[in-house]
Amino acid sequence: MTTGIEEARIPLDPFVTDLDGESARLRAAGPLAAVELPGGVPVWAVTHHAEAKALLTDPRLVKDINVWGAWRRGEIPADWPLIGLANPGRSMLTVDGVEHRRLRTLVAQALTVRRVEHMRGRITELTDRLLDDLPADGGVFDLKAAFAYPLPMYVVADLMGIEEARLPRLKVLFEKFFSTQTPPEEVVATLTELAGIMADTVAAKRAAPGDDLTSALILASENGDHLTDEEIVSTLQLMVAAGHETTISLIVNAVVNLSTHPEQRALVLSGRAEWSAVIEETLRWSTPTSHVLIRFATEDVPVGDRVIPAGDALIVSYGALGRDERAHGPTAGEFDITRDSPSRHISFGHGPHVCPGAALSRLEAGVALPALYARFPRLDLAVPASELRNKPVVTQNDLFELPVRTA
Repeated sequence: MTTGIEEARIPLDPFVTDLDGESARLRAAGPLAAVELPGGVPVWAVTHHAEAKALLTDPRLVKDINVWGAWRRGEIPADWPLIGLANPGRSMLTVDGVEHRRLRTLVAQALTVRRVEHMRGRITELTDRLLDDLPADGGVFDLKAAFAYPLPMYVVADLMGIEEARLPRLKVLFEKFFSTQTPPEEVVATLTELAGIMADTVAAKRAAPGDDLTSALILASENGDHLTDEEIVSTLQLMVAAGHETTISLIVNAVVNLSTHPEQRALVLSGRAEWSAVIEETLRWSTPTSHVLIRFATEDVPVGDRVIPAGDALIVSYGALGRDERAHGPTAGEFDITRDSPSRHISFGHGPHVCPGAALSRLEAGVALPALYARFPRLDLAVPASELRNKPVVTQNDLFELPVRTA
């Protein structure tokens, strides 16, 4: 078996100039690929579906960054651009076992099915308002900036009870948070300011609780146990970050996929296919999350003919495993909303750390996309798909802009 991270590594492009090509190379390297993250950080990447499911439930892989040998040895600087994604504070994302179950239980009391479904009316209202502001004369505009970005941000602000006036600044901060190009001198300041905004929100809701998730997190209790302010702040930051970025990319990627596959678009617009199939196939074929950081091996973990050595780090390359032919058949490389078992993907994760906001993201896309195409059935790209550019974000399949025309 191959052990150690010293072998030739596949560098992840910090500018994400060819995500599909990069994902194909990772997949071809086998279920476990040696890769290098921007900044020269060596990690392993799981790139096949079955192995990813197994590793995502393997108790030998944990979220505690102190298990990471490179971190303990001081090889990962505090101003590494991706440090906020590897060490985002104490939340259900960064703990395992009993502590994870504790935090997940308390969060689940706040983020209930009823609370998510209750958001449907607000999502519909926001969708209609944003659609009313879009040009209907066939002119070119950026659908991401005008619709796909503000909708999830308004929704998550509503859900969390974050003041709408904070949203412009949060946009700037989260762009820095996710980007590989954030100057080192701005990394710590960005993380500190984000935490400060979330702490201010918690303090405001302690003083004046409302019908929002932050207030519900403050009140959540299990046998007398409550979330600490640190845990609430980290949970808020996690849910705001994941809650808006994933849904933005889901809406954007669905529009791109339908525009570049007009026969598929005709199926859904004629009612011969469901919008849910568009959403699930988009999640599989052009998953919003390209790579998820990071798990750490507490002991040697064999994967095929390779081994993740104890103390090494693992990322999950969803962009690669979403098109794994062993899981999705010989047509895995094709976008097809009529395929069997469209929900077989694991783009929202798998196992104990599966994304708690998956239902909300699906709900938003399930409201936004039908309404968008009902209003603008001739919606199409205004530039060739080859001209669309990804932002320098290795964790998200995120475009700079989406130029479209409505007629």
